[in-house]
Amino acid sequence: MAESDFDDVVRSIRSRFPRAAGGGIRSIIILVVLALIGFSMFYTIDPEEIGVVLRLGKYVRSTEPGLHLKLPVGIERVYKVPVQRQLKEEFGFQTVSAGVRSQYTDRGKEAESNMLTGDLNAAVVEWVVQYRIVDPYQYLFRVRNVRSTFRDMTEAVVRRVVGDRTVNEVLTVGRQEIAGLVEEQLQVLCDQYETGIKVDQVVLQDVNPPDPVKPSFNEVNEAQQEREKLINEAQSEYNRVIPRARGEAQQTINEAQGYALQRVNTARGDSARFVAVFDEYRRAPDVTKKRIYLETMNTILPQVQKKIVVDEELKGIIPLLNLEPSSRKGGDDQ
Repeated sequence: MAESDFDDVVRSIRSRFPRAAGGGIRSIIILVVLALIGFSMFYTIDPEEIGVVLRLGKYVRSTEPGLHLKLPVGIERVYKVPVQRQLKEEFGFQTVSAGVRSQYTDRGKEAESNMLTGDLNAAVVEWVVQYRIVDPYQYLFRVRNVRSTFRDMTEAVVRRVVGDRTVNEVLTVGRQEIAGLVEEQLQVLCDQYETGIKVDQVVLQDVNPPDPVKPSFNEVNEAQQEREKLINEAQSEYNRVIPRARGEAQQTINEAQGYALQRVNTARGDSARFVAVFDEYRRAPDVTKKRIYLETMNTILPQVQKKIVVDEELKGIIPLLNLEPSSRKGGDDQ
C-alpha cells in the first residue's frame, strides 16, 4: 500500500470520526493490517492432503498434514492435494445424488458412451475410473488441465480396446478382460504424460446395445439361449443313453467271451480225460474195463429206487417176485 493511499484512508476515517485522535486511528489500522498479515502466515493441511508451496510462482517445498507457516501477502501460495483420497471419474453417466439409493442420469453423456465395436456394431458403454494422486508436483505442474486430459486419455483408451472386440465380447464374456486392458494401458499413458496419477480400478458400469436395436438384440439373445438349452438337453440325453448302451454291449461281450472260454476249457478237459483213460486202457485193458464198469455202476445204481440181487445159478425166479409198482412204497428190497 502506498503512503499517499494510507494517508487517504486516515483522512477518510478522521472525517467519519472527527473526535478520534489521528495517532489512534493510525495505530488501529496498523494493528488490523498486522493481524491480517499474521493470519495469512498460517495454514493447515488435513490428514489426507499434502501441501504444495509456491514462492512467487516457483515450487519450493511440500508440507505434511498439520499447522504450518508461510510468507504472507501472496509471496507464498499453498495448493492442497488430496493424496490419500480415492478419486473417481464417471463416463457416460453422472451421479445426481449419492446415498443408499443413488440416482444417476445419462443426459448429455451420449457422446462419451456411444462406441463402435470391432465387428462394426454399436454399443453404449458406461464406466468408472477410480484413481489416486501419488505425485502432487506432477499432478499440479506437468500437465495443464490434468483432469480434462485424464478424461480424454481414458476415453481414447476405452474406445481403442472396445474397437478391438466383438459386440458379444463387449456385452457379455469380455467385460472383465476389457476393464483389465483399459487399466493397464491407461496407467502407461499416465506415466508417459507424468500426470502423477495411479489408476486403481476400471469398472464397466453398464454395457447395452443402443435403444433402437435393443428389441432385435434381445431376440437374438433369446434365440441363442434357446439354442444352448436344446444343445444341453441333447447332450444330457446322449450322456444318459449312450453310456448305458455301451455298458450293456460290453456286458454281453463279456458274457459271450466267458461262455466261449468255459466251453473251450470243458472240451479240452474232456479231451484230456479221454486221452488219459485211453492211455490207461492200452496199458491194462481188463483192469481199465472193470474200473470203467464200476464207475458207471456207481453212477447209475444210486438212481435206481429198487434193487434185487440174486445168484447167477438160480433159475425160474421171476414168477415169484412181485414186480408191481405198488411194491415200491415199502422202500428198496435187496
